[in-house]
Amino acid sequence: MKPCGRLDDVPWANDQAVRALFDALAAAGIGARFVGGCVRNAVLKSPIDDHDIAVNMPPETVMRTLESARIKVLPTGLKHGTVTAVVAGRPFELTSLRRDVETDGRRAVVAFTDDWLEDAGRRDFTFNAMYADLDGTLYDPFDGRRDLADARVRFIGDADTRIAEDRLRVLRFFRFHAWYGRAPFDAAGFDACRRNAGTLRGLSGERVRKELLRLLEAPAPADTVAAMVEAAILDQWLPECVGAAHLRELIQREDKSDALRRLASILSPDADATAIGKRLKLSTQEALRLEVMLAPEPAIDVAGGPKAWRAQIYRLGNGLYADCLLLATTAAGDWKAALATARNWSPPELPVSGGDALKLGLKPGPKVGALIEEIEQWWIDGDFGADRAACLAELERRMPPA
Repeated sequence: MKPCGRLDDVPWANDQAVRALFDALAAAGIGARFVGGCVRNAVLKSPIDDHDIAVNMPPETVMRTLESARIKVLPTGLKHGTVTAVVAGRPFELTSLRRDVETDGRRAVVAFTDDWLEDAGRRDFTFNAMYADLDGTLYDPFDGRRDLADARVRFIGDADTRIAEDRLRVLRFFRFHAWYGRAPFDAAGFDACRRNAGTLRGLSGERVRKELLRLLEAPAPADTVAAMVEAAILDQWLPECVGAAHLRELIQREDKSDALRRLASILSPDADATAIGKRLKLSTQEALRLEVMLAPEPAIDVAGGPKAWRAQIYRLGNGLYADCLLLATTAAGDWKAALATARNWSPPELPVSGGDALKLGLKPGPKVGALIEEIEQWWIDGDFGADRAACLAELERRMPPA
């Protein structure tokens, strides 16, 4: 594979951990190049989160080499050719060059190779098959840099073949378009995704969840979601999706993006959050949050003013109140001021507890909780102004007769 130029900026040029790793590999005659997202982001001059490295030796050889150089290395995916080196406390994934021997649309059986072009040809999109040396020399066998410049997501070779190898690539096509593309879609890729939308049923919920949430994290994913709905891409996993209109409104309002909140915005108001959570393998916390965001009650009272805002923030918590407020795009009132309150006001703690009722002579039992709930509502109705002395006095006043 011939080089095609150099990176304008080499983000790892002064990274001592990277240099130590590459030096150890080079000393053993192992060729190593950055690949995938870190190279793509280097071309775009965007931040780099992870450094993925391709190597031209089998993983066992790579492990022995790094261990000899006293570099910690973990066998994180030997079957697929991946090991993780830890240098200066930072993880680096190193994956041996591979070719697919057998694929079933979900996973692949691979064989290791020393052919860089063969490894590049099994990847999904042109701009994910760019490689770079330590000095910034760039290898771009499928013209991915031009596709990045044109904001086009393009499959390597035949799109249907790439999708047959891994059906998740349908969702990845739209996820990468949301982040790096602009209209119009690459026609061959879009049509192939439409044709293969029905095959997504066989994917795992974890993989689908990851792709959907990463798509929704993009700065402006509404057009992409609308295209997915039009092409029936989401029918297998999110039949509750009603389109991107609410998402567009949400994006205009939100002070910080949030993928789960954006997911709620594309769902029908009567969607079953529990079923969606199980289907997408959401965490317990994520599923509960989604349930609250989709619930018809409590309706967010924006018009009620600061007192009403604080009461609902106390009940829901700052984060969930902000979620529901941002999603309540038709609610009348000063939602910006309400949102500022949610971001800046810290709800106080109720100054009294069941123990205080017991000290006043109330016997343990359900009446204790009921009485404290009454006091709490009285305290909230007073906009949290009553201090402990006032709350104790009200508690004593409401004590049932002995």
